[in-house]
Amino acid sequence: MRSATAFRMPDAAAAAPVAPITVVLVISNLEYGGAQRQVVELANNFDPSRVRVHVCSLSSYRPLARELRIPADCQHVIEKRGKYDLSVVPRLAALLKRTRADVVHGYLFDAEVAVRLAGKFAGTRVVAGSERNTNYTLKRVQLGAYRVTRDWVGLIVANSHAGAAFHRKTLGHDARIYRVIHNGVDTTRFTPGDRGDARVRLGLDPARPTIGMFASFKRQKNHPLLFEAAHRLLPAIPDLQLLLVGDELHGGMHGSSDYKRDTEALIDRLGLRPHCVALGNRDDVDLIYPACDVTVLPSLFEGTPNAALESMACGVPVIVTNVADNAIIAPDGRVGFVVPLERPDVLADRLQRLLKDPEMAAACGAEARRWAIDEFSTRRLAEKTESVYRERL
Repeated sequence: MRSATAFRMPDAAAAAPVAPITVVLVISNLEYGGAQRQVVELANNFDPSRVRVHVCSLSSYRPLARELRIPADCQHVIEKRGKYDLSVVPRLAALLKRTRADVVHGYLFDAEVAVRLAGKFAGTRVVAGSERNTNYTLKRVQLGAYRVTRDWVGLIVANSHAGAAFHRKTLGHDARIYRVIHNGVDTTRFTPGDRGDARVRLGLDPARPTIGMFASFKRQKNHPLLFEAAHRLLPAIPDLQLLLVGDELHGGMHGSSDYKRDTEALIDRLGLRPHCVALGNRDDVDLIYPACDVTVLPSLFEGTPNAALESMACGVPVIVTNVADNAIIAPDGRVGFVVPLERPDVLADRLQRLLKDPEMAAACGAEARRWAIDEFSTRRLAEKTESVYRERL
């Protein structure tokens, strides 16, 4: 079996004069999520002399649209009017014909299936799908929809090697259609800042050791592991504070409302309420990371975690669980630590090391910033993605 290719494009190729291509990125919505943020970053960082990009949401819920820097006439909403609204397909096909799309690329289940059908009807040359995660369970209707449309997708872009392997195992595509491109982070927006100033702006005590977690309230993100570790840390660091950024998904999708209630109850059972500061969804997360001494992403499964990239770009050490490509993205002992799942004691130990050793934390933070710039900039994300499109064309 051939493994998915992690695509790298020489800088010289990026500068070569070529005819522009038209790309339509289609996503289920533009809420505060990892896939949504990557669509925005990708659209904003394509070279406009090489790629004419359009972004289409299948929902009118688009809070992240305000961050798009592409012209208004390149931003589209084809609203899905119900769970099984098939009218999305001809409306999307009409958009592809009108824009003369060379490539249509779908993100998230609804958009991916719509893209496959609309791309076939519109005769779009490259129809691309995505894999943003690993080890989740597809519903029967989702499996059926993917399998019925499997021959109408010619490229799958995964944001991790683990995700590409999972996708192929689940859906059985030919290994040759996969490409791996890790997510990118805007290293000009996410930059180091003064920790004290950042805390004062948020109304926090500048002197209290602060652990940040930037994640939506969904079971994948595994907040309980952090809470169990924090409970173990309190005897050694009694003035600890947890900064929680994120909220339940729009409309409580995927059980996120129930999950949030469960985590709130756990906070109270562990006596962590006085130590938690919940900020909800924020547009200014780039100004919040610098308030943290360290961030934690205790996920059960991942693709490329944007929160880890953003934290590193801000020069803040990060601790991640050893799932998917996390150990590649956040090398253990260099930018922070990689810890096993279901081991709150290990997480507590690594947190204590960073919080009690400012020199170690500073060294990890500096290396994290350098690593993010060198390997995960949004410019490189856009270059690699464009090159994959051109390879398929």
